[in-house]
Amino acid sequence: MRSHLLNDTTTEQYRRSVTEGVERVAAKLAATDRPFTGVTVDALAPRIDGIDLDQPLHDTAAVLDELEEVYLRDAVYFHHPRYLAHLNCPVVIPAVLGEAVLSAVNSSLDTWDQSAGGTLIERKLIDWTTGRIGLGPAADGVFTSGGTQSNLQALLLAREEAKSDSLATLRVFASEVSHFSVKKSAKLLGLGEDAVVSIPVDHDKRMQTVALAHELERCTKAGLVPMAVVATGGTTDFGSIDPLPGIAELCAQYGTWMHVDAAYGCGLLASLKYRHRIDGIERADSVTVDYHKSFFQPVSSSAVLVRDAATLRHATYHAEYLNPRRMVQERIPNQVDKSLQTTRRFDALKLWMTLRTMGADGVGQLFDEVCDLAAEGWALLAADPRFDVVVRPSLSTLVFRYLPRAVTDPARIDHANLHARKALFASGDAVVAGTKVAGRHYLKFTLLNPETTAADIAAVLDLIAGHAEQYLGESLDRAC
Repeated sequence: MRSHLLNDTTTEQYRRSVTEGVERVAAKLAATDRPFTGVTVDALAPRIDGIDLDQPLHDTAAVLDELEEVYLRDAVYFHHPRYLAHLNCPVVIPAVLGEAVLSAVNSSLDTWDQSAGGTLIERKLIDWTTGRIGLGPAADGVFTSGGTQSNLQALLLAREEAKSDSLATLRVFASEVSHFSVKKSAKLLGLGEDAVVSIPVDHDKRMQTVALAHELERCTKAGLVPMAVVATGGTTDFGSIDPLPGIAELCAQYGTWMHVDAAYGCGLLASLKYRHRIDGIERADSVTVDYHKSFFQPVSSSAVLVRDAATLRHATYHAEYLNPRRMVQERIPNQVDKSLQTTRRFDALKLWMTLRTMGADGVGQLFDEVCDLAAEGWALLAADPRFDVVVRPSLSTLVFRYLPRAVTDPARIDHANLHARKALFASGDAVVAGTKVAGRHYLKFTLLNPETTAADIAAVLDLIAGHAEQYLGESLDRAC
Protein backbone atom coordinates (compact mmCIF):
# COMPACT_ATOMS: atom_id res chain seq x y z
CA MET A 1 0.00 0.00 0.00
CA ARG A 2 2.97 2.35 0.38
CA SER A 3 3.12 2.52 -3.40
CA HIS A 4 0.14 4.88 -3.26
CA LEU A 5 1.93 7.44 -1.08
CA LEU A 6 3.19 10.47 -2.99
CA ASN A 7 6.91 10.78 -2.35
CA ASP A 8 10.26 10.70 -4.11
CA THR A 9 9.86 7.01 -5.08
CA THR A 10 6.39 7.31 -6.63
CA THR A 11 6.69 10.41 -8.79
CA GLU A 12 6.28 8.44 -12.03
CA GLN A 13 3.07 6.82 -10.82
CA TYR A 14 1.87 10.25 -9.67
CA ARG A 15 2.57 11.70 -13.12
CA ARG A 16 0.77 8.87 -14.92
CA SER A 17 -2.25 8.87 -12.62
CA VAL A 18 -2.78 12.62 -12.66
CA THR A 19 -2.24 12.78 -16.42
CA GLU A 20 -4.83 10.06 -16.95
CA GLY A 21 -7.30 11.91 -14.75
CA VAL A 22 -6.68 15.20 -16.54
CA GLU A 23 -7.14 13.52 -19.91
CA ARG A 24 -10.48 12.05 -18.79
CA VAL A 25 -11.74 15.42 -17.60
CA ALA A 26 -10.44 17.20 -20.71
CA ALA A 27 -12.20 14.69 -22.94
CA LYS A 28 -15.40 15.12 -20.95
CA LEU A 29 -15.27 18.91 -21.16
CA ALA A 30 -14.63 18.75 -24.90
CA ALA A 31 -17.60 16.44 -25.46
CA THR A 32 -20.11 18.14 -23.15
CA ASP A 33 -22.89 19.66 -25.26
CA ARG A 34 -25.25 20.68 -22.45
CA PRO A 35 -24.78 21.69 -18.82
CA PHE A 36 -26.58 18.71 -17.31
CA THR A 37 -27.85 15.28 -18.29
CA GLY A 38 -31.14 15.63 -16.44
CA VAL A 39 -30.45 12.59 -14.27
CA THR A 40 -32.77 12.20 -11.29
CA VAL A 41 -31.91 11.34 -7.71
CA ASP A 42 -33.81 8.06 -8.04
CA ALA A 43 -31.75 7.09 -11.07
CA LEU A 44 -28.32 8.11 -9.74
CA ALA A 45 -28.55 7.10 -6.08
CA PRO A 46 -28.71 3.31 -6.67
CA ARG A 47 -25.49 3.44 -8.69
CA ILE A 48 -23.62 4.98 -5.78
CA ASP A 49 -25.43 2.96 -3.11
CA GLY A 50 -24.41 -0.23 -4.90
CA ILE A 51 -20.69 0.44 -4.54
CA ASP A 52 -18.93 -1.49 -1.76
CA LEU A 53 -16.26 0.82 -0.40
CA ASP A 54 -14.63 -2.12 1.38
CA GLN A 55 -13.86 -3.72 -2.00
CA PRO A 56 -11.32 -1.46 -3.77
CA LEU A 57 -10.69 -1.72 -7.51
CA HIS A 58 -6.88 -1.52 -7.11
CA ASP A 59 -6.49 0.21 -10.48
CA THR A 60 -6.65 3.92 -11.26
CA ALA A 61 -8.09 3.34 -14.72
CA ALA A 62 -10.90 1.22 -13.29
CA VAL A 63 -11.61 3.83 -10.65
CA LEU A 64 -11.81 6.52 -13.34
CA ASP A 65 -14.17 4.33 -15.37
CA GLU A 66 -16.40 4.01 -12.33
CA LEU A 67 -16.14 7.75 -11.64
CA GLU A 68 -17.43 8.41 -15.14
CA GLU A 69 -20.57 6.49 -14.22
CA VAL A 70 -21.22 8.01 -10.81
CA TYR A 71 -19.97 11.57 -11.22
CA LEU A 72 -18.41 12.88 -14.43
CA ARG A 73 -21.26 11.84 -16.73
CA ASP A 74 -23.94 13.57 -14.65
CA ALA A 75 -22.04 16.46 -13.12
CA VAL A 76 -23.45 19.96 -13.57
CA TYR A 77 -20.91 21.70 -15.79
CA PHE A 78 -20.50 25.38 -15.00
CA HIS A 79 -18.28 25.96 -18.03
CA HIS A 80 -21.20 25.39 -20.40
CA PRO A 81 -22.64 28.67 -21.78
CA ARG A 82 -26.18 27.66 -20.87
CA TYR A 83 -25.47 27.13 -17.21
CA LEU A 84 -27.14 30.34 -16.01
CA ALA A 85 -28.18 29.47 -12.47
CA HIS A 86 -26.19 30.16 -9.32
CA LEU A 87 -23.06 32.12 -8.44
CA ASN A 88 -20.80 29.48 -9.95
CA CYS A 89 -18.19 30.57 -12.44
CA PRO A 90 -16.16 28.74 -15.06
CA VAL A 91 -12.58 28.59 -13.84
CA VAL A 92 -9.39 29.86 -15.44
CA ILE A 93 -6.64 27.40 -16.30
CA PRO A 94 -3.86 29.03 -14.22
CA ALA A 95 -6.04 28.59 -11.12
CA VAL A 96 -6.66 24.93 -11.94
CA LEU A 97 -2.91 24.47 -12.28
CA GLY A 98 -2.53 26.10 -8.87
CA GLU A 99 -5.09 23.66 -7.48
CA ALA A 100 -3.03 20.73 -8.75
CA VAL A 101 0.14 22.11 -7.19
CA LEU A 102 -1.37 22.95 -3.80
CA SER A 103 -3.10 19.56 -3.52
CA ALA A 104 0.10 17.66 -4.19
CA VAL A 105 2.34 19.68 -1.87
CA ASN A 106 -0.50 19.87 0.68
CA SER A 107 0.72 22.86 2.68
CA SER A 108 -1.38 23.85 5.67
CA LEU A 109 -1.63 27.62 6.03
CA ASP A 110 -2.01 27.73 9.80
CA THR A 111 1.65 28.09 10.82
CA TRP A 112 4.90 29.23 9.27
CA ASP A 113 6.57 25.91 9.93
CA GLN A 114 3.94 24.19 7.77
CA SER A 115 3.80 26.64 4.89
CA ALA A 116 6.73 29.12 4.76
CA GLY A 117 6.44 30.62 1.24
CA GLY A 118 2.72 29.91 1.20
CA THR A 119 2.26 32.15 4.22
CA LEU A 120 4.02 35.03 2.49
CA ILE A 121 2.13 34.52 -0.78
CA GLU A 122 -1.20 34.63 1.06
CA ARG A 123 -0.14 37.78 2.93
CA LYS A 124 0.94 39.42 -0.32
CA LEU A 125 -2.46 38.68 -1.89
CA ILE A 126 -4.26 40.06 1.15
CA ASP A 127 -2.21 43.26 0.86
CA TRP A 128 -2.98 43.42 -2.86
CA THR A 129 -6.71 43.08 -2.24
CA THR A 130 -6.86 45.61 0.59
CA GLY A 131 -4.93 47.97 -1.69
CA ARG A 132 -7.50 47.49 -4.45
CA ILE A 133 -10.26 48.22 -1.94
CA GLY A 134 -8.42 51.20 -0.45
CA LEU A 135 -8.59 50.17 3.20
CA GLY A 136 -5.34 51.89 4.14
CA PRO A 137 -1.88 50.95 5.45
CA ALA A 138 -3.11 49.27 8.66
CA ALA A 139 -5.35 46.81 6.79
CA ASP A 140 -5.03 43.03 6.93
CA GLY A 141 -7.09 39.89 6.45
CA VAL A 142 -7.03 36.17 5.87
CA PHE A 143 -8.32 33.66 3.34
CA THR A 144 -11.49 31.75 4.29
CA SER A 145 -13.64 28.92 2.99
CA GLY A 146 -16.27 31.26 1.54
CA GLY A 147 -18.52 34.24 2.04
CA THR A 148 -20.48 32.70 4.89
CA GLN A 149 -17.34 32.20 6.97
CA SER A 150 -16.04 35.64 6.01
CA ASN A 151 -19.29 37.28 7.12
CA LEU A 152 -19.25 35.29 10.36
CA GLN A 153 -15.71 36.40 11.20
CA ALA A 154 -16.44 40.02 10.32
CA LEU A 155 -19.47 40.08 12.62
CA LEU A 156 -17.47 38.37 15.36
CA LEU A 157 -14.97 41.23 15.20
CA ALA A 158 -17.79 43.76 15.18
CA ARG A 159 -19.38 42.14 18.22
CA GLU A 160 -16.14 42.32 20.17
CA GLU A 161 -15.41 45.88 19.09
CA ALA A 162 -18.90 46.95 20.25
CA LYS A 163 -17.73 46.27 23.84
CA SER A 164 -21.25 45.75 25.12
CA ASP A 165 -21.96 44.18 28.51
CA SER A 166 -25.10 42.56 27.15
CA LEU A 167 -25.38 40.60 23.92
CA ALA A 168 -29.13 41.13 24.08
CA THR A 169 -28.69 44.84 23.34
CA LEU A 170 -26.64 44.37 20.16
CA ARG A 171 -28.24 44.98 16.78
CA VAL A 172 -27.07 44.28 13.24
CA PHE A 173 -28.64 46.17 10.33
CA ALA A 174 -28.88 44.61 6.87
CA SER A 175 -31.14 45.02 3.87
CA GLU A 176 -34.13 42.75 3.40
CA VAL A 177 -32.32 41.11 0.45
CA SER A 178 -28.98 40.60 2.19
CA HIS A 179 -27.38 37.15 2.36
CA PHE A 180 -28.88 34.61 4.75
CA SER A 181 -25.49 34.22 6.43
CA VAL A 182 -26.04 37.53 8.24
CA LYS A 183 -28.87 36.04 10.30
CA LYS A 184 -27.07 32.73 10.58
CA SER A 185 -23.97 34.48 11.91
CA ALA A 186 -26.02 36.43 14.45
CA LYS A 187 -27.43 33.17 15.75
CA LEU A 188 -24.00 31.51 15.94
CA LEU A 189 -22.61 34.55 17.76
CA GLY A 190 -25.24 34.29 20.48
CA LEU A 191 -27.22 37.31 19.32
CA GLY A 192 -30.21 35.49 17.88
CA GLU A 193 -31.85 36.07 14.52
CA ASP A 194 -34.02 38.81 16.04
CA ALA A 195 -30.89 40.89 16.51
CA VAL A 196 -30.80 41.52 12.76
CA VAL A 197 -32.87 44.56 11.83
CA SER A 198 -34.14 44.24 8.28
CA ILE A 199 -33.94 47.46 6.28
CA PRO A 200 -36.29 47.89 3.29
CA VAL A 201 -34.91 48.31 -0.20
CA ASP A 202 -35.81 50.65 -3.03
CA HIS A 203 -37.05 49.79 -6.52
CA ASP A 204 -33.53 48.76 -7.53
CA LYS A 205 -33.24 46.44 -4.48
CA ARG A 206 -30.72 48.73 -2.74
CA MET A 207 -30.85 49.48 0.98
CA GLN A 208 -32.80 52.64 1.72
CA THR A 209 -30.49 54.93 3.66
CA VAL A 210 -33.42 56.96 4.99
CA ALA A 211 -34.89 53.81 6.51
CA LEU A 212 -31.46 52.82 7.88
CA ALA A 213 -31.08 56.22 9.53
CA HIS A 214 -34.52 55.87 11.10
CA GLU A 215 -33.74 52.41 12.51
CA LEU A 216 -30.34 53.48 13.85
CA GLU A 217 -31.96 56.40 15.66
CA ARG A 218 -34.85 54.29 16.95
CA CYS A 219 -32.59 51.56 18.32
CA THR A 220 -30.20 54.04 19.91
CA LYS A 221 -33.07 55.83 21.68
CA ALA A 222 -34.32 52.45 22.91
CA GLY A 223 -30.98 51.80 24.60
CA LEU A 224 -29.85 49.26 22.02
CA VAL A 225 -26.33 49.16 20.57
CA PRO A 226 -25.93 49.44 16.78
CA MET A 227 -23.19 46.84 16.51
CA ALA A 228 -22.82 46.68 12.73
CA VAL A 229 -24.36 47.62 9.42
CA VAL A 230 -23.94 45.00 6.70
CA ALA A 231 -24.00 46.67 3.30
CA THR A 232 -24.08 44.38 0.28
CA GLY A 233 -21.84 44.85 -2.73
CA GLY A 234 -23.81 42.57 -5.02
CA THR A 235 -26.81 40.76 -3.58
CA THR A 236 -27.20 37.08 -4.38
CA ASP A 237 -30.69 37.48 -5.81
CA PHE A 238 -30.37 40.72 -7.76
CA GLY A 239 -26.71 41.71 -7.94
CA SER A 240 -27.76 45.02 -6.40
CA ILE A 241 -25.18 47.23 -4.71
CA ASP A 242 -26.21 49.20 -1.64
CA PRO A 243 -25.42 52.96 -1.55
CA LEU A 244 -22.09 52.52 0.19
CA PRO A 245 -21.09 56.21 0.62
CA GLY A 246 -24.38 57.08 2.35
CA ILE A 247 -24.19 54.02 4.58
CA ALA A 248 -20.61 54.91 5.50
CA GLU A 249 -21.75 58.37 6.61
CA LEU A 250 -24.39 56.88 8.89
CA CYS A 251 -21.94 54.35 10.35
CA ALA A 252 -19.52 57.19 11.14
CA GLN A 253 -22.33 59.20 12.74
CA TYR A 254 -23.40 56.36 15.04
CA GLY A 255 -19.97 54.82 15.65
CA THR A 256 -21.13 51.59 14.01
CA TRP A 257 -18.95 48.95 12.39
CA MET A 258 -19.46 48.94 8.62
CA HIS A 259 -19.15 45.57 6.92
CA VAL A 260 -19.45 45.24 3.14
CA ASP A 261 -20.42 41.82 1.86
CA ALA A 262 -18.85 42.02 -1.59
CA ALA A 263 -18.66 38.26 -2.09
CA TYR A 264 -20.22 38.72 -5.53
CA GLY A 265 -19.30 42.28 -6.45
CA CYS A 266 -15.60 41.96 -5.65
CA GLY A 267 -14.99 41.41 -9.36
CA LEU A 268 -15.47 45.15 -9.72
CA LEU A 269 -12.14 45.61 -7.90
CA ALA A 270 -10.44 44.41 -11.09
CA SER A 271 -12.93 45.93 -13.53
CA LEU A 272 -11.66 48.19 -16.29
CA LYS A 273 -15.08 49.79 -16.83
CA TYR A 274 -17.29 49.55 -13.74
CA ARG A 275 -15.06 50.03 -10.67
CA HIS A 276 -17.04 53.14 -9.71
CA ARG A 277 -20.11 51.03 -8.99
CA ILE A 278 -18.56 49.91 -5.73
CA ASP A 279 -17.22 53.30 -4.64
CA GLY A 280 -17.51 53.71 -0.88
CA ILE A 281 -16.21 50.23 -0.12
CA GLU A 282 -12.93 51.86 0.94
CA ARG A 283 -14.71 53.25 4.02
CA ALA A 284 -15.64 49.80 5.37
CA ASP A 285 -14.27 48.34 8.59
CA SER A 286 -14.42 44.87 7.06
CA VAL A 287 -15.07 43.40 3.62
CA THR A 288 -15.98 39.94 2.34
CA VAL A 289 -14.67 38.90 -1.08
CA ASP A 290 -15.24 35.64 -2.92
CA TYR A 291 -12.64 35.13 -5.59
CA HIS A 292 -14.46 31.91 -6.50
CA LYS A 293 -17.43 33.95 -7.68
CA SER A 294 -16.16 36.82 -9.80
CA PHE A 295 -12.41 36.17 -10.13
CA PHE A 296 -13.05 32.84 -11.92
CA GLN A 297 -11.35 30.73 -9.24
CA PRO A 298 -12.14 27.14 -8.25
CA VAL A 299 -13.98 26.67 -4.96
CA SER A 300 -12.89 27.57 -2.40
CA SER A 301 -11.20 30.95 -2.54
CA SER A 302 -12.49 33.73 -0.31
CA ALA A 303 -11.17 36.26 2.18
CA VAL A 304 -12.21 38.61 4.94
CA LEU A 305 -10.38 41.93 4.99
CA VAL A 306 -10.27 44.51 7.80
CA ARG A 307 -9.28 48.17 7.97
CA ASP A 308 -7.43 47.72 11.27
CA ALA A 309 -5.25 44.63 11.59
CA ALA A 310 -5.47 44.87 15.37
CA THR A 311 -9.14 43.83 15.30
CA LEU A 312 -8.12 40.37 14.09
CA ARG A 313 -6.88 39.68 17.63
CA HIS A 314 -10.46 38.73 18.49
CA ALA A 315 -9.95 35.53 16.48
CA THR A 316 -6.57 34.74 18.09
CA TYR A 317 -5.93 31.81 20.42
CA HIS A 318 -2.54 30.40 21.31
CA ALA A 319 -1.67 26.74 21.68
CA GLU A 320 1.76 25.64 22.89
CA TYR A 321 2.04 22.90 20.29
CA LEU A 322 1.09 25.20 17.40
CA ASN A 323 1.45 28.96 17.84
CA PRO A 324 2.78 29.77 21.34
CA ARG A 325 2.75 33.42 22.39
CA ARG A 326 6.53 33.67 22.17
CA MET A 327 6.25 33.42 18.37
CA VAL A 328 4.61 36.86 18.32
CA GLN A 329 7.68 38.41 19.93
CA GLU A 330 9.88 36.42 17.55
CA ARG A 331 7.90 37.89 14.63
CA ILE A 332 7.05 34.48 13.21
CA PRO A 333 4.04 34.90 10.90
CA ASN A 334 1.36 32.36 11.77
CA GLN A 335 -1.84 32.84 9.79
CA VAL A 336 -3.81 30.83 12.36
CA ASP A 337 -3.52 33.89 14.59
CA LYS A 338 -6.02 35.61 12.27
CA SER A 339 -8.27 32.73 11.24
CA LEU A 340 -11.31 30.87 12.53
CA GLN A 341 -9.83 27.76 10.94
CA THR A 342 -6.75 25.84 12.02
CA THR A 343 -5.81 23.44 9.23
CA ARG A 344 -6.40 25.40 6.04
CA ARG A 345 -5.66 24.81 2.37
CA PHE A 346 -3.28 27.00 0.37
CA ASP A 347 -6.18 28.36 -1.69
CA ALA A 348 -4.34 31.64 -2.20
CA LEU A 349 -2.02 29.89 -4.66
CA LYS A 350 -4.81 29.70 -7.24
CA LEU A 351 -5.28 33.46 -7.24
CA TRP A 352 -1.50 33.96 -7.26
CA MET A 353 -1.13 31.78 -10.37
CA THR A 354 -4.01 33.65 -12.01
CA LEU A 355 -2.64 37.14 -11.38
CA ARG A 356 0.90 36.15 -12.35
CA THR A 357 -0.38 34.64 -15.62
CA MET A 358 -3.32 36.84 -16.65
CA GLY A 359 -2.92 39.97 -14.54
CA ALA A 360 -5.71 41.80 -12.77
CA ASP A 361 -6.76 43.48 -16.02
CA GLY A 362 -7.31 40.06 -17.58
CA VAL A 363 -9.64 39.05 -14.76
CA GLY A 364 -11.37 42.42 -14.87
CA GLN A 365 -11.95 42.12 -18.60
CA LEU A 366 -13.72 38.80 -18.13
CA PHE A 367 -15.94 40.24 -15.40
CA ASP A 368 -16.74 43.29 -17.53
CA GLU A 369 -17.84 40.94 -20.31
CA VAL A 370 -20.46 39.25 -18.13
CA CYS A 371 -21.70 42.61 -16.85
CA ASP A 372 -22.08 43.76 -20.46
CA LEU A 373 -23.88 40.51 -21.28
CA ALA A 374 -26.33 41.11 -18.45
CA ALA A 375 -27.12 44.53 -19.91
CA GLU A 376 -27.87 42.85 -23.25
CA GLY A 377 -30.03 40.28 -21.51
CA TRP A 378 -31.97 42.98 -19.71
CA ALA A 379 -32.68 44.69 -23.02
CA LEU A 380 -33.97 41.41 -24.45
CA LEU A 381 -36.25 40.82 -21.47
CA ALA A 382 -37.51 44.41 -21.33
CA ALA A 383 -38.50 44.23 -25.00
CA ASP A 384 -40.17 40.79 -24.76
CA PRO A 385 -43.86 40.94 -23.78
CA ARG A 386 -43.68 37.34 -22.54
CA PHE A 387 -41.54 38.33 -19.55
CA ASP A 388 -41.46 40.72 -16.60
CA VAL A 389 -37.93 41.71 -15.56
CA VAL A 390 -37.41 43.11 -12.06
CA VAL A 391 -34.39 45.46 -12.07
CA ARG A 392 -31.75 46.71 -14.46
CA PRO A 393 -28.57 44.80 -13.50
CA SER A 394 -25.71 46.42 -11.60
CA LEU A 395 -23.61 43.27 -12.01
CA SER A 396 -24.55 40.15 -13.98
CA THR A 397 -27.85 38.92 -12.56
CA LEU A 398 -31.29 39.04 -14.18
CA VAL A 399 -34.49 38.27 -12.27
CA PHE A 400 -37.64 37.80 -14.33
CA ARG A 401 -40.68 35.63 -14.88
CA TYR A 402 -42.87 34.41 -17.69
CA LEU A 403 -46.22 36.21 -17.97
CA PRO A 404 -48.79 34.45 -20.16
CA ARG A 405 -51.20 36.65 -22.08
CA ALA A 406 -54.38 34.76 -21.29
CA VAL A 407 -53.72 33.91 -17.63
CA THR A 408 -54.07 36.40 -14.79
CA ASP A 409 -54.29 34.11 -11.76
CA PRO A 410 -51.02 34.76 -9.82
CA ALA A 411 -50.91 31.22 -8.44
CA ARG A 412 -51.11 29.66 -11.90
CA ILE A 413 -48.38 32.00 -13.15
CA ASP A 414 -46.23 30.95 -10.19
CA HIS A 415 -46.79 27.28 -10.98
CA ALA A 416 -46.00 27.84 -14.66
CA ASN A 417 -42.64 29.43 -13.80
CA LEU A 418 -41.79 26.72 -11.27
CA HIS A 419 -42.67 24.07 -13.81
CA ALA A 420 -40.58 25.74 -16.51
CA ARG A 421 -37.51 25.77 -14.27
CA LYS A 422 -37.94 22.11 -13.27
CA ALA A 423 -38.65 20.97 -16.82
CA LEU A 424 -35.63 22.82 -18.15
CA PHE A 425 -33.40 21.21 -15.49
CA ALA A 426 -34.83 17.77 -16.25
CA SER A 427 -34.11 18.25 -19.95
CA GLY A 428 -30.51 19.23 -19.24
CA ASP A 429 -30.67 21.85 -22.02
CA ALA A 430 -30.01 24.70 -19.61
CA VAL A 431 -29.89 25.37 -15.87
CA VAL A 432 -31.51 28.47 -14.34
CA ALA A 433 -32.16 29.51 -10.76
CA GLY A 434 -35.24 30.81 -9.00
CA THR A 435 -36.21 33.13 -6.17
CA LYS A 436 -39.21 34.99 -4.77
CA VAL A 437 -40.06 38.64 -5.27
CA ALA A 438 -42.92 40.05 -3.19
CA GLY A 439 -44.00 36.49 -2.44
CA ARG A 440 -44.16 35.46 -6.11
CA HIS A 441 -41.96 32.94 -7.93
CA TYR A 442 -39.41 34.37 -10.34
CA LEU A 443 -36.59 32.91 -12.40
CA LYS A 444 -32.98 34.03 -12.32
CA PHE A 445 -30.02 34.13 -14.67
CA THR A 446 -26.65 34.54 -12.97
CA LEU A 447 -24.31 35.28 -15.84
CA LEU A 448 -20.70 34.49 -14.97
CA ASN A 449 -19.54 32.84 -18.18
CA PRO A 450 -17.98 35.13 -20.81
CA GLU A 451 -18.66 32.38 -23.38
CA THR A 452 -22.42 32.83 -22.94
CA THR A 453 -23.93 35.00 -25.67
CA ALA A 454 -27.10 37.02 -26.12
CA ALA A 455 -28.19 34.25 -28.51
CA ASP A 456 -27.87 31.73 -25.67
CA ILE A 457 -30.02 33.94 -23.45
CA ALA A 458 -32.66 34.30 -26.18
CA ALA A 459 -32.70 30.55 -26.79
CA VAL A 460 -33.14 29.75 -23.08
CA LEU A 461 -35.95 32.30 -22.81
CA ASP A 462 -37.72 30.53 -25.67
CA LEU A 463 -37.28 27.20 -23.89
CA ILE A 464 -38.70 28.66 -20.66
CA ALA A 465 -41.70 30.09 -22.48
CA GLY A 466 -42.28 26.78 -24.24
CA HIS A 467 -42.25 24.77 -21.01
CA ALA A 468 -44.52 27.28 -19.28
CA GLU A 469 -46.99 27.33 -22.17
CA GLN A 470 -47.04 23.54 -22.25
CA TYR A 471 -47.78 23.44 -18.52
CA LEU A 472 -50.57 25.98 -18.78
CA GLY A 473 -52.10 24.14 -21.70
CA GLU A 474 -51.98 20.82 -19.90
CA SER A 475 -53.36 22.29 -16.69
CA LEU A 476 -56.23 23.84 -18.65
CA ASP A 477 -56.97 20.45 -20.25
CA ARG A 478 -56.98 18.80 -16.81
CA ALA A 479 -59.34 21.48 -15.47
CA CYS A 480 -61.75 20.79 -18.33
